[in-house]
Amino acid sequence: MTALTIRPANADEFATAIEWAAGEGWNPGLDDLPAFHAADPAGFLMGFLDGEPVSSISVVRYGATFGFLGFYIVHPDHRGSGIGIATWNTGMTHLKGRTIGLDGVVAQQDNYRKSGFVLAGRNIRFAGIPTALPDKTVPVRLASAADAQALIAYDRRFFADDRTAFIRAWAAPPTPARRTTVLAERDGEISGYGVIRPCREGYKIGPLFADDAESAKSILAALVKTLPAGVTIVLDPPEANAAAVALAESLGLENVFETARMYRGPAPDLPMARTFGITTFELG
Repeated sequence: MTALTIRPANADEFATAIEWAAGEGWNPGLDDLPAFHAADPAGFLMGFLDGEPVSSISVVRYGATFGFLGFYIVHPDHRGSGIGIATWNTGMTHLKGRTIGLDGVVAQQDNYRKSGFVLAGRNIRFAGIPTALPDKTVPVRLASAADAQALIAYDRRFFADDRTAFIRAWAAPPTPARRTTVLAERDGEISGYGVIRPCREGYKIGPLFADDAESAKSILAALVKTLPAGVTIVLDPPEANAAAVALAESLGLENVFETARMYRGPAPDLPMARTFGITTFELG
Protein backbone atom coordinates (compact mmCIF):
# COMPACT_ATOMS: atom_id res chain seq x y z
CA MET A 1 0.00 0.00 0.00
CA THR A 2 1.17 3.51 -0.79
CA ALA A 3 2.23 5.41 2.31
CA LEU A 4 -0.71 6.91 4.18
CA THR A 5 -0.45 10.57 5.15
CA ILE A 6 -2.75 11.83 7.92
CA ARG A 7 -2.78 15.56 8.49
CA PRO A 8 -5.02 18.52 9.36
CA ALA A 9 -7.27 19.40 6.46
CA ASN A 10 -8.36 22.88 5.51
CA ALA A 11 -12.04 23.64 5.19
CA ASP A 12 -12.10 23.07 1.44
CA GLU A 13 -10.47 19.66 1.84
CA PHE A 14 -12.76 18.63 4.70
CA ALA A 15 -15.77 19.38 2.52
CA THR A 16 -15.08 15.91 1.10
CA ALA A 17 -15.72 14.41 4.54
CA ILE A 18 -19.00 16.33 4.73
CA GLU A 19 -20.01 14.65 1.47
CA TRP A 20 -19.03 11.27 2.89
CA ALA A 21 -21.16 12.00 5.95
CA ALA A 22 -24.10 12.81 3.70
CA GLY A 23 -23.54 9.51 1.92
CA GLU A 24 -23.66 7.71 5.26
CA GLY A 25 -27.09 9.25 5.91
CA TRP A 26 -25.91 11.70 8.57
CA ASN A 27 -27.72 14.64 6.93
CA PRO A 28 -25.19 17.44 7.54
CA GLY A 29 -26.22 21.08 7.60
CA LEU A 30 -25.72 23.21 4.52
CA ASP A 31 -23.59 25.81 6.30
CA ASP A 32 -21.95 23.71 9.03
CA LEU A 33 -18.37 23.55 7.87
CA PRO A 34 -17.20 27.16 8.47
CA ALA A 35 -18.40 27.12 12.08
CA PHE A 36 -17.08 23.60 12.65
CA HIS A 37 -13.65 24.52 11.33
CA ALA A 38 -13.56 27.72 13.40
CA ALA A 39 -13.85 25.65 16.59
CA ASP A 40 -10.38 24.12 16.10
CA PRO A 41 -8.79 24.52 12.66
CA ALA A 42 -6.17 21.88 13.49
CA GLY A 43 -8.80 19.38 14.61
CA PHE A 44 -10.11 18.18 11.25
CA LEU A 45 -7.85 15.40 10.03
CA MET A 46 -7.88 13.46 6.81
CA GLY A 47 -5.91 10.52 5.51
CA PHE A 48 -4.49 10.72 1.99
CA LEU A 49 -3.11 8.09 -0.40
CA ASP A 50 -1.30 9.56 -3.40
CA GLY A 51 -2.97 12.87 -2.64
CA GLU A 52 -6.47 11.38 -2.65
CA PRO A 53 -8.58 11.57 0.54
CA VAL A 54 -9.41 8.17 2.02
CA SER A 55 -10.35 8.83 5.67
CA SER A 56 -11.47 11.53 8.07
CA ILE A 57 -11.86 12.27 11.76
CA SER A 58 -12.69 15.46 13.65
CA VAL A 59 -11.02 15.84 17.03
CA VAL A 60 -11.99 19.29 18.23
CA ARG A 61 -10.30 20.74 21.29
CA TYR A 62 -12.36 22.91 23.62
CA GLY A 63 -10.60 24.96 26.28
CA ALA A 64 -7.79 23.14 28.08
CA THR A 65 -9.57 19.99 29.25
CA PHE A 66 -12.09 18.65 26.73
CA GLY A 67 -12.29 17.34 23.20
CA PHE A 68 -15.00 15.88 20.99
CA LEU A 69 -14.64 13.25 18.28
CA GLY A 70 -16.73 12.92 15.13
CA PHE A 71 -16.66 12.41 11.36
CA TYR A 72 -14.77 9.12 11.80
CA ILE A 73 -15.15 7.77 8.27
CA VAL A 74 -13.09 5.59 5.96
CA HIS A 75 -13.98 5.67 2.29
CA PRO A 76 -15.72 2.36 1.44
CA ASP A 77 -13.02 1.44 -1.08
CA HIS A 78 -10.39 1.44 1.67
CA ARG A 79 -12.10 -0.18 4.63
CA GLY A 80 -10.41 -3.15 6.25
CA SER A 81 -6.95 -1.95 5.26
CA GLY A 82 -5.80 -0.47 8.58
CA ILE A 83 -6.45 3.09 7.49
CA GLY A 84 -9.25 3.48 10.01
CA ILE A 85 -7.21 2.60 13.09
CA ALA A 86 -4.30 4.73 11.89
CA THR A 87 -6.63 7.69 11.47
CA TRP A 88 -8.21 7.02 14.87
CA ASN A 89 -4.85 6.86 16.63
CA THR A 90 -3.68 10.10 15.05
CA GLY A 91 -6.89 11.79 16.11
CA MET A 92 -6.62 10.54 19.68
CA THR A 93 -3.09 11.93 19.86
CA HIS A 94 -4.50 15.37 19.04
CA LEU A 95 -6.72 15.07 22.14
CA LYS A 96 -4.12 13.56 24.46
CA GLY A 97 -4.62 14.48 28.11
CA ARG A 98 -8.24 15.55 27.69
CA THR A 99 -11.59 14.04 28.47
CA ILE A 100 -12.98 13.00 25.08
CA GLY A 101 -16.64 12.80 24.16
CA LEU A 102 -18.40 11.27 21.18
CA ASP A 103 -21.88 10.43 19.95
CA GLY A 104 -21.70 6.99 18.41
CA VAL A 105 -24.27 4.72 16.86
CA VAL A 106 -25.36 2.02 19.26
CA ALA A 107 -23.80 -0.75 17.16
CA GLN A 108 -20.34 0.75 17.70
CA GLN A 109 -20.54 0.98 21.50
CA ASP A 110 -18.44 -2.12 22.05
CA ASN A 111 -15.70 -0.84 19.76
CA TYR A 112 -15.58 2.50 21.54
CA ARG A 113 -15.60 0.74 24.90
CA LYS A 114 -12.46 -1.15 23.87
CA SER A 115 -10.79 2.25 23.43
CA GLY A 116 -11.69 3.27 26.96
CA PHE A 117 -14.99 5.05 26.36
CA VAL A 118 -17.81 4.69 28.89
CA LEU A 119 -21.52 5.15 28.17
CA ALA A 120 -22.96 8.27 29.80
CA GLY A 121 -26.41 8.30 28.22
CA ARG A 122 -28.31 8.36 24.97
CA ASN A 123 -29.45 11.09 22.64
CA ILE A 124 -32.58 10.41 20.62
CA ARG A 125 -33.15 11.84 17.17
CA PHE A 126 -36.72 12.92 16.54
CA ALA A 127 -37.76 13.99 13.05
CA GLY A 128 -40.88 14.79 11.09
CA ILE A 129 -43.24 17.50 9.93
CA PRO A 130 -44.70 19.17 13.04
CA THR A 131 -48.40 18.53 13.51
CA ALA A 132 -48.70 20.98 16.42
CA LEU A 133 -46.66 23.72 18.08
CA PRO A 134 -46.51 24.69 21.76
CA ASP A 135 -47.77 28.07 22.90
CA LYS A 136 -45.24 30.86 23.38
CA THR A 137 -45.59 31.71 27.08
CA VAL A 138 -42.14 33.27 27.55
CA PRO A 139 -40.96 36.35 25.61
CA VAL A 140 -38.67 35.39 22.73
CA ARG A 141 -36.84 37.34 20.04
CA LEU A 142 -34.26 36.94 17.33
CA ALA A 143 -30.71 37.27 18.65
CA SER A 144 -28.68 40.26 17.53
CA ALA A 145 -24.97 41.03 17.38
CA ALA A 146 -25.31 42.84 20.71
CA ASP A 147 -26.24 39.53 22.36
CA ALA A 148 -23.00 37.74 21.44
CA GLN A 149 -21.22 37.91 24.79
CA ALA A 150 -24.32 37.08 26.82
CA LEU A 151 -25.08 34.19 24.49
CA ILE A 152 -21.55 32.80 24.81
CA ALA A 153 -21.71 33.11 28.61
CA TYR A 154 -25.08 31.37 28.75
CA ASP A 155 -23.90 28.53 26.51
CA ARG A 156 -20.90 27.91 28.75
CA ARG A 157 -23.23 26.53 31.45
CA PHE A 158 -24.18 23.68 29.16
CA PHE A 159 -20.83 22.51 27.83
CA ALA A 160 -17.80 20.75 29.25
CA ASP A 161 -15.30 23.54 28.48
CA ASP A 162 -15.05 26.86 26.70
CA ARG A 163 -16.28 26.88 23.09
CA THR A 164 -16.35 30.61 22.43
CA ALA A 165 -14.90 30.36 18.93
CA PHE A 166 -17.50 27.82 17.89
CA ILE A 167 -20.51 29.63 19.38
CA ARG A 168 -19.37 32.94 17.93
CA ALA A 169 -19.43 31.30 14.49
CA TRP A 170 -22.44 29.05 15.06
CA ALA A 171 -25.00 31.04 17.01
CA ALA A 172 -23.90 34.64 17.61
CA PRO A 173 -25.21 36.97 14.88
CA PRO A 174 -24.37 37.67 12.20
CA THR A 175 -24.57 33.98 11.29
CA PRO A 176 -25.07 32.70 7.74
CA ALA A 177 -28.41 33.92 6.44
CA ARG A 178 -29.90 30.44 6.57
CA ARG A 179 -29.14 29.88 10.28
CA THR A 180 -31.40 31.54 12.88
CA THR A 181 -30.87 32.04 16.62
CA VAL A 182 -33.76 32.77 18.99
CA LEU A 183 -33.44 33.84 22.64
CA ALA A 184 -35.94 33.57 25.48
CA GLU A 185 -35.76 36.14 28.26
CA ARG A 186 -37.06 36.38 31.80
CA ASP A 187 -36.56 39.60 33.77
CA GLY A 188 -34.15 40.89 31.15
CA GLU A 189 -31.89 37.83 31.34
CA ILE A 190 -31.46 35.01 28.84
CA SER A 191 -33.48 31.98 29.94
CA GLY A 192 -32.70 29.88 26.90
CA TYR A 193 -31.67 29.86 23.28
CA GLY A 194 -31.96 27.75 20.19
CA VAL A 195 -30.54 27.61 16.68
CA ILE A 196 -32.18 26.23 13.55
CA ARG A 197 -30.41 25.52 10.28
CA PRO A 198 -31.15 23.94 6.92
CA CYS A 199 -29.74 20.49 6.20
CA ARG A 200 -29.62 18.19 3.19
CA GLU A 201 -33.05 17.05 4.32
CA GLY A 202 -35.19 19.39 6.40
CA TYR A 203 -34.01 21.61 9.24
CA LYS A 204 -32.19 20.76 12.47
CA ILE A 205 -32.62 22.53 15.78
CA GLY A 206 -29.49 22.52 17.91
CA PRO A 207 -28.75 23.48 20.48
CA LEU A 208 -31.97 23.99 22.40
CA PHE A 209 -30.91 25.02 25.90
CA ALA A 210 -33.33 26.52 28.43
CA ASP A 211 -33.75 27.12 32.13
CA ASP A 212 -37.25 25.62 32.07
CA ALA A 213 -39.64 23.78 29.79
CA GLU A 214 -41.76 26.87 29.07
CA SER A 215 -38.74 28.75 27.75
CA ALA A 216 -37.78 25.74 25.62
CA LYS A 217 -41.29 25.45 24.19
CA SER A 218 -41.43 29.15 23.37
CA ILE A 219 -38.05 29.07 21.61
CA LEU A 220 -38.95 25.97 19.65
CA ALA A 221 -42.26 27.45 18.50
CA ALA A 222 -40.51 30.64 17.37
CA LEU A 223 -37.82 28.70 15.49
CA VAL A 224 -40.31 26.54 13.62
CA LYS A 225 -42.37 29.58 12.67
CA THR A 226 -39.38 30.97 10.77
CA LEU A 227 -39.68 28.04 8.32
CA PRO A 228 -41.96 27.37 5.36
CA ALA A 229 -44.97 25.22 6.19
CA GLY A 230 -44.71 21.47 5.79
CA VAL A 231 -40.96 21.02 6.14
CA THR A 232 -39.26 18.32 8.21
CA ILE A 233 -37.53 19.34 11.42
CA VAL A 234 -35.03 17.38 13.51
CA LEU A 235 -34.42 17.65 17.26
CA ASP A 236 -31.92 15.61 19.30
CA PRO A 237 -32.90 15.60 23.00
CA PRO A 238 -31.06 13.56 25.61
CA GLU A 239 -33.04 10.56 26.76
CA ALA A 240 -32.35 11.64 30.36
CA ASN A 241 -34.55 14.73 29.92
CA ALA A 242 -38.09 13.35 29.92
CA ALA A 243 -39.57 16.82 29.37
CA ALA A 244 -37.46 17.28 26.24
CA VAL A 245 -38.54 13.92 24.85
CA ALA A 246 -42.17 14.77 25.61
CA LEU A 247 -41.77 18.12 23.84
CA ALA A 248 -40.50 16.42 20.69
CA GLU A 249 -43.34 13.91 20.82
CA SER A 250 -45.90 16.70 21.34
CA LEU A 251 -44.95 18.11 17.94
CA GLY A 252 -45.75 14.79 16.30
CA LEU A 253 -42.09 14.01 15.62
CA GLU A 254 -40.98 10.38 15.49
CA ASN A 255 -38.01 8.64 17.08
CA VAL A 256 -35.82 7.75 14.10
CA PHE A 257 -32.59 6.63 15.81
CA GLU A 258 -30.36 7.21 18.81
CA THR A 259 -26.71 7.73 19.60
CA ALA A 260 -24.60 6.68 22.55
CA ARG A 261 -22.96 9.63 24.31
CA MET A 262 -19.69 8.23 25.62
CA TYR A 263 -16.65 9.70 27.33
CA ARG A 264 -13.07 8.64 27.83
CA GLY A 265 -11.88 10.28 31.02
CA PRO A 266 -13.96 11.98 33.71
CA ALA A 267 -17.43 12.68 32.35
CA PRO A 268 -18.51 16.33 32.59
CA ASP A 269 -21.40 17.21 34.89
CA LEU A 270 -23.84 18.74 32.42
CA PRO A 271 -27.34 20.11 33.16
CA MET A 272 -29.32 17.48 31.29
CA ALA A 273 -32.63 18.68 32.77
CA ARG A 274 -32.09 21.98 30.93
CA THR A 275 -30.76 20.45 27.73
CA PHE A 276 -33.71 20.09 25.36
CA GLY A 277 -31.61 19.46 22.26
CA ILE A 278 -27.88 18.91 21.81
CA THR A 279 -25.93 21.08 19.40
CA THR A 280 -24.61 18.48 16.94
CA PHE A 281 -23.65 14.82 16.99
CA GLU A 282 -20.36 15.73 15.32
CA LEU A 283 -19.01 18.46 17.63
CA GLY A 284 -20.94 17.88 20.85
